[in-house]
Amino acid sequence: MALYPALHFTMLEISLLSLFVTGLLGGVHCLGMCGGIVTAISVTGQGSKPWLLLGYNLGRLASYVLIGALLGGLAQWGVAQADFRPLQLGLFAAANVLLILLGLYLAGLSGVVTRIERLGQPLWRRLQPLTRRLLPLRHGWQSVLVGALWGWLPCGLVYTASLAALASQSASSGALVMLSFGLGTLPNLLLMGAFAHKLGQWKQQRPVRLVAGLAVSAIGCWHLAQLLLSA
Repeated sequence: MALYPALHFTMLEISLLSLFVTGLLGGVHCLGMCGGIVTAISVTGQGSKPWLLLGYNLGRLASYVLIGALLGGLAQWGVAQADFRPLQLGLFAAANVLLILLGLYLAGLSGVVTRIERLGQPLWRRLQPLTRRLLPLRHGWQSVLVGALWGWLPCGLVYTASLAALASQSASSGALVMLSFGLGTLPNLLLMGAFAHKLGQWKQQRPVRLVAGLAVSAIGCWHLAQLLLSA
């Protein structure tokens, strides 16, 4: 049972809504990180296969939920061991600082977040060859496995959501946080599969990147303001 139920509820409620919106607004980033694989899955040499794209996204969401459950479970263990509140607040603040940096990156104003993404490169170098062995995709189970592996791709958006999951106080809350984020990214990637070229051109336009990026940063600033007001 959570030691600070009121704080936990507030943070979880904020995370679920804001991470869904962040995933939605982060479509510019999704385009760069997943655009190539999504286009390859959506249109194969045998024509368009939307069910392969659905399988890919199902696998990706499953990995996000697993990451959230693992991090939330770790947090739950930490609650049982010691006073978790200071660490929880610190993680919540760190997640939103990262969110601000990510928004600035999406807006084309800062590249700091790309340095943070490099932290996951050692793991990704081990996983990426496995995805190549599954290509080209011919069966639904292959697309699910590729999506599950792609869920571990180093990504500032995923890192932000992961910190929020770690700031939760249970495996179920962490899984829910990551699921909410994943569902926010879903419309972008599904549309990307259907209209990859046109969507890519539209989202690379400077005004679109600027508005989306600053909106993501604004969410992070709002969360930090809420944290300071509740202190």
